[in-house]
Amino acid sequence: MKRVLIFLAAFLLAGMAFAADAGGHLTDDQLDYAEIVNSIDSVGAPYIKGDYVVFTAEHNARHIGIAFDFEEYKTIHSFQIKKFMDMEYKESGSLCFFISKLPKSVLSVNYRLVIDGLWTVDPYNPDTVYNREANLTLSHVDASRYIPPVTEKHDDGLVHFVYRGKSGEQVRVGGSFTNWDSWIYKMTEVSPGLYEFALPLPPGKYEYAFYTGITSFPDKGNPERCYTEEGKMASLLIVN
Repeated sequence: MKRVLIFLAAFLLAGMAFAADAGGHLTDDQLDYAEIVNSIDSVGAPYIKGDYVVFTAEHNARHIGIAFDFEEYKTIHSFQIKKFMDMEYKESGSLCFFISKLPKSVLSVNYRLVIDGLWTVDPYNPDTVYNREANLTLSHVDASRYIPPVTEKHDDGLVHFVYRGKSGEQVRVGGSFTNWDSWIYKMTEVSPGLYEFALPLPPGKYEYAFYTGITSFPDKGNPERCYTEEGKMASLLIVN
């Protein structure tokens, strides 16, 4: 019989580390994660999905863990179990998986698996590299990908605010740094539907929002949220 997934069960089994937003709604990270979990249907080589890398393994060990070079192998992350059910809701199979959201600076991933306490390479990943210093063979994933711009401080010392929308919009940015005057800074459309505005801001914590007309809305590219004194949702930015 065709296998079907009890989605909610798999979602809970994933042990989500992401928190819902202040209104109790699923965040974009949660929705992306859930979509990836739902799409996993077989064991194979790791692959990149947006900002995530997906690992799978056979469910034939008591415990499977994974450790990454970009964390200096200091943390062993546990795989989760995804169960498949047939049309009569009887278990028809299972596999193990782990999904990691990649830091923006990480474009290449070296890792090792820990299967029932034994360190090993990934048997489903033929791509390996040899670390001479550690005298170890590591599994490797090419994580090069398009990284869309987001609101953040750049090497030029300026905070670059980024908004994505429709081409031809009149978009402004305002916040605690303008005393919530939204008519001071107009964003520039640098490519169709992509707007930017750069501003020198000293280290500190800032609240801000984007504006079209008299409507304000938070930065979709920034998951950090806050509420203004008027009770409107805005974005929170910490500048180091």
